[in-house]
Amino acid sequence: MDPIAPSDFFRIEHLLTEDERQVRDAVARFVDDRVLPIIAESFENDHFPRELIPEMAALGLFGCSIEGYECAGLNAICYGLICQELERGDSGMRSFASVQSSLVMYPIHAMGSDEQKNRWLPAMAKGEAIGCFGLTEPDGGSDPGTMKTTARRDGGDWILNGAKMWITNGCLADVALIWAATDDGVRGFVVERDMPGYTTREIKRKFSLRASVTSELFLENVRVPDANRLPGAEGLGAPLSCLTQARYGISWGVIGAAEACFIEALEYSKVRVLFGSPLSHKQAVQLRLAEMARRITTAQLLAYRLGRMKDAGEMHHSQVSMAKWNNCRMALDVARDARDLLGASGITVECTPIRHMLNLESVITYEGTETIHELIVGRQLTDAVAF
Repeated sequence: MDPIAPSDFFRIEHLLTEDERQVRDAVARFVDDRVLPIIAESFENDHFPRELIPEMAALGLFGCSIEGYECAGLNAICYGLICQELERGDSGMRSFASVQSSLVMYPIHAMGSDEQKNRWLPAMAKGEAIGCFGLTEPDGGSDPGTMKTTARRDGGDWILNGAKMWITNGCLADVALIWAATDDGVRGFVVERDMPGYTTREIKRKFSLRASVTSELFLENVRVPDANRLPGAEGLGAPLSCLTQARYGISWGVIGAAEACFIEALEYSKVRVLFGSPLSHKQAVQLRLAEMARRITTAQLLAYRLGRMKDAGEMHHSQVSMAKWNNCRMALDVARDARDLLGASGITVECTPIRHMLNLESVITYEGTETIHELIVGRQLTDAVAF
């Protein structure tokens, strides 16, 4: 029998197809060779490594689940593994790809016109156009139903006014998918960077997701042609369906962050000698490492099952909420404990856990807080809304 890998205790490797393993390994090599050598400095300097976008595009990472339009047409497991490996590098790398793929390319593909698909999807797949997703507002947060951004009909155009907050990729984006309230309910609009009245401002002084661009978006009488409205996006359910896609990727991505922290703590425990023997020989340390392995393994099995259900068309959004809730909590707890096991070294950027720990404070919050996902599961169990 093959040895048990610490980061794959239940041999999920054996459940993957050869194609799925090849996709994972290709992204893992990219992360090892191109992301890990620079990401600590990028995080420290509050810099997103934009120079890696063409390489990510060349690997087919953007819109990878879409068929056609120069996209890779991969299955849900492959997309999950891509997110896992990118977040093993840094949550900022996975966040960039998640927004590009799940929050912009997905709705254009699922709800857009043929003209919108042909114009934007190939360019975004090649990394020639960058997108962002404008749903969250300064006073909105977990309650998007209070949306204050408006779109008013004016002849054959729409006039958009409002502001969006905490928008990943905002200042990088060539196109923003803006959700606005109309007289007929919430609608989605493709707003282009050079449209008069549309401006962005980067949010600085963050202590989380520092290797990611987070922005404010401002819309002041922005005139948008009706051709830029997503024809298939009607009601609040449209943007929420996009969040389901992104949350699926997050449920995989955070496993990568947890694995990176766990492996570093495990290796450190073997070489750090304390009271005459390595830390790995101490009962208390073994208990903590075993607990990390248990949590990671549970999250892996949950994500794997979710991916197979997604590919079979059997996935429910409440199942995604459970996975996002469970796996984000798991990853944050593992990162915190790994940081502690590394002692004083654990607070430096040269070590992985503190960076992942700080990032995961955001990941457990965005795309639905832990409490929101608990309530989504609770609603599914009881058929009663308790928000």
